[in-house]
Amino acid sequence: MEWINQFPAFLLIFVRILAFLATLPIFSYRNVPNMYKIAFALFFAYIIFFTLDVPTMEVEATFFLLIIKEVLIGLLLGLIASILFYAIQVAGAFIDIKMGFLIANVMDPQTGAQTPLTGGFLYAFAVLFLLVTDGHHLLLDGIFYSYAYVPVDEMTVHFGGASVMETAAGAVSTMFVIAFQMSFPIVGALFLVDVALGLMSRAVPQMNVFVVGLPLKIFLGLPIMLLMLPSFFWLVSNLVDEIVVTMRTLLQLFGGA
Repeated sequence: MEWINQFPAFLLIFVRILAFLATLPIFSYRNVPNMYKIAFALFFAYIIFFTLDVPTMEVEATFFLLIIKEVLIGLLLGLIASILFYAIQVAGAFIDIKMGFLIANVMDPQTGAQTPLTGGFLYAFAVLFLLVTDGHHLLLDGIFYSYAYVPVDEMTVHFGGASVMETAAGAVSTMFVIAFQMSFPIVGALFLVDVALGLMSRAVPQMNVFVVGLPLKIFLGLPIMLLMLPSFFWLVSNLVDEIVVTMRTLLQLFGGA
């Protein structure tokens, strides 16, 4: 019955992984059944449990505080990854503003929220690219190595440090920078179209710029989007690397490094 003495430590590992999957991109989608999420968390916790040197713990008052700590760590790591990955949605919103698609938001079945039309299109490409290149393994690698920085029996975690806040704010600013880089080819080209239409309206006042401009932007924006896909995938690869670096940095700060 030795496993009963090790079950509290296994439960802490399981709670952190389950909280991590609840907010992590791809794994937290609504179209993934909750039963599969729980089963995957159990399987992953089983692997980590026999990989780590897990101490024997007792169920007491401190144990419930450790559960809260594990939930917070898992949620924060998954949340910071989601914030950075949603740079693709923000880039789609920037593009839709210029192309005129922002008036037609669609419901995203993965998250249950309204999403820009172009943002959903690019987000689907990014998710497929992430799965094909095994980028989701890098995300799972983050939760695996989290136990090296913040052990399950460690009670002291630096959640409210100034460095943690700076890292979180830096992640948000990085998200907007990457979103601007993704959308700049289309936004910049359509800005030049706006300038040309403004000059034409001055030269030919009888022309209705609003009637001509909307289909012209769509006609030019879609081929430009096709041409920018190679650079888009390169930026998605950089985005995944940035997610991994940010997660490692947060874990070091949580552990007081």
